Amino acid sequence: MYISRPNLEQELAAALDRAPVVVLTGPRQCGKTTLARTLVPENSVNYFDLEDPLSLARLDEPMTALAPLRGLVVIDEIQRRPDLFPVLRVLADRLPDAPRFLVLGSASGDLLRQSSESLAGRRERIDMSGFTIQDMGTEALNTLWIRGGFPRSTLATSDDDSFKWRDSFIQTLLERDFAQWGIQIPAATLHRFWSMLAHMHGQTWNAAQPARALGISESSARRYVDILTDALMVRQVQPWIANLKKRQVKSPRVYIRDSGVLHALLRLSDTKSVLTHPKVGASWEGYAIEQILSMSTWDDVAFWSTHQGAEMDLLLRRGSNLYGVEIKRTDAPRTTRSITVAKTDLGLREVFVVYPGPKIYSIADDVTALPLACIQELDARTKTGAQ
Repeated sequence: MYISRPNLEQELAAALDRAPVVVLTGPRQCGKTTLARTLVPENSVNYFDLEDPLSLARLDEPMTALAPLRGLVVIDEIQRRPDLFPVLRVLADRLPDAPRFLVLGSASGDLLRQSSESLAGRRERIDMSGFTIQDMGTEALNTLWIRGGFPRSTLATSDDDSFKWRDSFIQTLLERDFAQWGIQIPAATLHRFWSMLAHMHGQTWNAAQPARALGISESSARRYVDILTDALMVRQVQPWIANLKKRQVKSPRVYIRDSGVLHALLRLSDTKSVLTHPKVGASWEGYAIEQILSMSTWDDVAFWSTHQGAEMDLLLRRGSNLYGVEIKRTDAPRTTRSITVAKTDLGLREVFVVYPGPKIYSIADDVTALPLACIQELDARTKTGAQ
């Protein structure tokens, strides 16, 4: 079943009009292939799936296979053939009838570095996630939190089916996909590490604790978290370091990007088990952060924390303006000392306190309570402020 995602579809169409090569990145099973097949049918000669032996065989001689094509060409799972990027550069430079390329990738780090080097000035990148509130509507807000945004998990017929799919997804990624990407780490070791990371969700990253528990070096623990970050399973939110006479936290915070995957790693299979778990607040915080970051493109994204206790869950820069976001799973959020300190020390234009309630209202000067269901208002207000 295809569910239209108008914002993403418009963004993709605009990018394809501007750039000869568009790189669409997103985690496995988030819907990239389904979206691409609405543009180029799977049985078209312009569609290459690099998990299909026939497509791989067709690309044994890539210039011969790609040069005669016209219109839009889709290459799925591009991380399996990074050697194609220089070929795309040559073809993208042909005039006047060069094809346009949409390349799909399930890994971020090496893939983007390779495309940046080979396609400098010729490519645009779009990051895709699973379903969001914008895609599914506010009536699905709780379902998206509990089950996550992967289409097969979100749309499963029951919580049990959804949980089993996420379990299988985790195992497949660890046992098959990572091995295909050349990652030579035992699946059981990475699974234990990923589960430990789930218990650190929303906390400042410290490699020492998981390294001791697994009997590995801290450098190995840092490599493991980078692998999961490149696979778009983990988000590392970097710290904002201001020029202040205060000791500030300089390590990133780590989040499991998909809340449903987080709950599977924590063995939470339904709403009741999530709501009664000690990580419920951190889970909702990570869910809100992903909704915010999937909604728009920001010039900078960070968090801020001092050793004196002041902090801000997100700092979003748009142009010269810096905005703060605090995420509170509470019925009636209030202003806090952290908000006051952050406004003064960082010169924030406005602070938004994102909460589960139904109403937008002012808490204090330039501090607004904002329901997660109305999160698009954050994008609208910050764009107005940038003008």
